[in-house]
Amino acid sequence: MEIGIDSFASAMYGSTSLNSADAMEQLLDRIVRADEAGLDVFGIGEHHKKEFLDSAPAVILSAAAARTKQIRLNSAVKVLSTDDPVRVYQSFATLDLISKGRAELVVGRGSAIEAFPLFGFDLRDYDALFAEKLDLLLQIRDQEYVTWSGKFRPAINNQPVYPRA
Repeated sequence: MEIGIDSFASAMYGSTSLNSADAMEQLLDRIVRADEAGLDVFGIGEHHKKEFLDSAPAVILSAAAARTKQIRLNSAVKVLSTDDPVRVYQSFATLDLISKGRAELVVGRGSAIEAFPLFGFDLRDYDALFAEKLDLLLQIRDQEYVTWSGKFRPAINNQPVYPRA
C-alpha cells in the first residue's frame, strides 16, 4: 500500500488569510516534511480561483523536487481540457528531470469550470476537448516525433517534443 497527500494549495487557512508568498512557503515546507516522514506521494491539484495558489502545479512541484529526495510528486489532476498537451508534457517532463524520475502526471477534464472561459474554451466541448487532448498527450508520451491533427489545436507534422521524461 502507498500513502500520500493531495493538496489544493489553499491560500486561506481557518479564519485568517496568509499572504500568497507565505502560504506557498508553508506548502513547500509541508511537502518536505511529507518526504522526510516517508510518505510515498504528494499531489498538487489545479485551480484558477482566488482561494488557491495551484494554477501552475508543475511549477510548485518543481520547487518541491529541488527540496525533496524520495517522495513522488504528482499533478493530482492537471486540467488537460484547457491546456496544450505539448506544453503539459514538456512541463512534466522537465519536472521529471528535476526530480530524477519522481514526477507523475494525472490528467482530468476539470471538475470546476473556471478554466474554460479563462482560456477561451466552450463548455459545450467539455468531452471532446478532453478526448482529443488526451489522444495527443498519449502520442507525445509514446513517440519523440509526433504527427497529429485535431479540431481544437493546430496540427503537428513530424515534430519532436523535448525534453523527454
